[in-house]
Amino acid sequence: DKNAQGIDFLFEKNEVEGVKGLARLVGENEVEVGTDGKTKAFRAPHIIVATGSVPREVPTAPADGKRILNSDHILKIAHVPDSLVVLGAGAVGIEFASIFASFGSSVTIVEMLPNALPLEDLEVSQELERAFRKRKIKLLTGTKLAAVEEEEGVLRLRIESEDLSEWMEANTLLVAVGRAPVTEKLGLEEQGVELDEGYVCVNEFMQTSVPTIYAIGDVVQTPWLAHVASAEGILAVEHLIGRDVRPINYDQVPGVTFCQPEVGSVGLTEKVARERGYDVATGRFPFSALAKAAIEGSAAGFVKVVRDKKYDELLGVHVIGPHATEMIAEACVALRLESTTEELFRAMHAHPTMAEAVAEAAHAAVDRAIHM
Repeated sequence: DKNAQGIDFLFEKNEVEGVKGLARLVGENEVEVGTDGKTKAFRAPHIIVATGSVPREVPTAPADGKRILNSDHILKIAHVPDSLVVLGAGAVGIEFASIFASFGSSVTIVEMLPNALPLEDLEVSQELERAFRKRKIKLLTGTKLAAVEEEEGVLRLRIESEDLSEWMEANTLLVAVGRAPVTEKLGLEEQGVELDEGYVCVNEFMQTSVPTIYAIGDVVQTPWLAHVASAEGILAVEHLIGRDVRPINYDQVPGVTFCQPEVGSVGLTEKVARERGYDVATGRFPFSALAKAAIEGSAAGFVKVVRDKKYDELLGVHVIGPHATEMIAEACVALRLESTTEELFRAMHAHPTMAEAVAEAAHAAVDRAIHM
């Protein structure tokens, strides 16, 4: 609520008029808004569509807000369920699984793909899975939810994999399988705006097939992240007012997952780097070798650096462990500045800090870590 009120303050400070209502495009330069039973039209040289997304539904488990929840419902839950099954091991599913395990729920995660956090580097995913097993969080990968029944206030879930088909029981099911764009009934197609499976098609400057209309955030097929939408909004505005701008490099989007242990990453994973034809070398450094980790009692996890041998180009940095979501910022700057791996490890890192692991992992990717 405080953050939302902050937006209202920024609107007022910057002389932005906020109108709340149901809106639709009625022209390439006109939006019609219905509010309090009245309709009002707004005209402008340009329009930006930023209507966001909603949790994606699963036909076998439609959310009812009671026992079958989506990621909006669970924020308002009034109790801690004794047992919780989380469908989906992406960032949202992993975060809520971690939270409710900390609250005392017995948590099981069901994921169709082979690993948790499938977009992360494989070694990071495997480390997270080990950490979750230590926390007694059950993780069923390569498994799908085939059916859901409710009997006497308890959910019965049939799960299936290559070598498994069984029923399990839970108090609550969280469906966390991604998000769907909010583009229906906006009048987009009537104005000639091209869509692809509900997503708005845009060029590298966030401009749609109608030059006066732009789209940003979850309505376009880019990562569902607030910081991505913010960067896209800035790009769209700078482009429409005629500034000389560069497209966003989506390889440099940081990913952060607020679980225990934390995960932060930016750039290419080892697998993707090899698929793109780079001559790859990697380096790892465990937090257990750091004095600061010993001081904090947080020694689990590591930093992994991915580099190209030919030009020593820094390709990616992947962190799992304490403060990972903050530590990744250094790597974001390094990638933005087209840093080499040597430049990363020659940059002096203060001692004792967790960030020393970044320099040590970079050194390990080039030759070997000094302090291990």
